[in-house]
Amino acid sequence: MAEQHKHEHVHAQPVSHIEEALKKYNLDITDEEVKDAVKTIIAEKVAQNDTTEVKRFMFGSIELTTLTTVDSDESVLQLVEKVNRFDNEYPEFPHVATVVTYPRFTKLVSESLEVEGVIPTCVSGAFPTSQALIEVKTVETGLAIRDGAGNVDIVMHVGQFLSGDYETVCDEIQQQKEACGDVPMKVILETGDLGSCANIKKASILSMYSGADYIKTSTGKEKISATPEAVYVMCQAIKEYYDETGIMVGLKPAGGINTVMDALIYYTIVKEVLGEKWLTNELFRLGTSRLANLLLSELTGKEVKFF
Repeated sequence: MAEQHKHEHVHAQPVSHIEEALKKYNLDITDEEVKDAVKTIIAEKVAQNDTTEVKRFMFGSIELTTLTTVDSDESVLQLVEKVNRFDNEYPEFPHVATVVTYPRFTKLVSESLEVEGVIPTCVSGAFPTSQALIEVKTVETGLAIRDGAGNVDIVMHVGQFLSGDYETVCDEIQQQKEACGDVPMKVILETGDLGSCANIKKASILSMYSGADYIKTSTGKEKISATPEAVYVMCQAIKEYYDETGIMVGLKPAGGINTVMDALIYYTIVKEVLGEKWLTNELFRLGTSRLANLLLSELTGKEVKFF
């Protein structure tokens, strides 16, 4: 990834080392102070980013996603063909960043995508629950890489995290990163299940410490998906981790991005907390499909239902 240091492969550390690492970061945060900070950013900063330029940029950061029980070769191919067609029909706009599917479709996507720069991406590691043996998760990830995945999204083991078993959480992320090799890996924190902003920050640090190239809010399969508060805390964690290590980790809000304003709020939080250098379509991604048509409609000035 551009401007991004590669992670050293690290082996599972004893819990004491993990606790030692966590001590370097400010985990003494309250939900109330986060809510107040987000409220201020939304009130004072979002309006200035409501521009055509920003909307074009956000379109180029979209991860076009299909993750349903009824996905088939035919339906996935239809989505890919839309991406291919879009490049010809809307040459004045940037293309989406990725097409995200389950691993069984990775080969199909990688072989049928014709637009240079759109990355075949898959969820892996027993998405969306992460409730499988680590051996199964690493094999699934390895097979996705074999089939052409250019990004892989895995899910942190939320149950073990909430039980305080950070060693297992870190070890599983590390093993899946080893299966990815140089392919960038996103770790989904499932922030809506973590219970507090302090937990979101801790999960962010543990994931980055274990090799995450991106941290991502949600699978979109739980009751609570991305929220401005979760994204604010994750940005704080990314900033502190960068200050500590020099490693730039990307961010992906995903799930529940229902309006252009939702996306603008996330863009603004990244800009205010992390700064302009995180505002590239490599380091900032938006996990949503409905946003594509909404942005196109605003950019063209008429209702568009292309995707």
